[in-house]
Amino acid sequence: MHESRWIRSFHRRPGDGHRLVCFPHAGGSASFFYPMAKAFAAEGGPAEVLAVQYPGRQDRRAEPFAAGIEELAGAIAAVLADADDRPMTFFGHSMGASVAFEVALRVPPAAVVVSGRAAPSEHRGGTAHLLGDDQLIREVRALAGTDAALFADDDLIRMVLPAIRSDYRAVETYRPDPDAVVDAPIVALTGTDDPRVTVAEIAAWERHTRGGFALHTFRGGHFYLGHHLPEIAALLRPGLRERVVA
Repeated sequence: MHESRWIRSFHRRPGDGHRLVCFPHAGGSASFFYPMAKAFAAEGGPAEVLAVQYPGRQDRRAEPFAAGIEELAGAIAAVLADADDRPMTFFGHSMGASVAFEVALRVPPAAVVVSGRAAPSEHRGGTAHLLGDDQLIREVRALAGTDAALFADDDLIRMVLPAIRSDYRAVETYRPDPDAVVDAPIVALTGTDDPRVTVAEIAAWERHTRGGFALHTFRGGHFYLGHHLPEIAALLRPGLRERVVA
């Protein structure tokens, strides 16, 4: 699995502990989770932190984008199905939460952590992917809010704009099963000031698990993660499933 073009490994510790598999947001790449992996290393997190690299960006820039969420999830599930039997927790932010959940329907994990994304039963479409370039850039920067520095470099954002547009198309045309349920417990995370999703839409993830459910809010907007890495790393320490079920 480590040699797959789909997977990047940022942190390993000796031993046979569980893996944390991270799924990026729309327009994002595996490297988004490098700071998180460093925080996990400092906080005694999982034995291995892996991040999924979607096609069409960074070292996969020459590859065509995935046609949709289901296609993306199917390809990733095929890779993860070949892994050894060490337990895996899936962590998905924004679009990545939808991808992680779809993968969990195909390859059952020990737990699913969803961040900044409405539950499948609360899914809303959209038309942002049809906007012109300048309008789409404004949309992305508005979503970033107080974290707009992430998208301050105009040349950089235009370079990744094709990936952003493709991912927005995948998200906005995605039609999840509103009754889909996984056996794994779900932990839902959100920023208190996220302009894209409400706490109620995040809380609705409870309907999609036969396991336990927990909801955690953090001060901040859609990209609250960068401001709360130690707390999130502590939350995702080994034993997450047992803590949620309890």
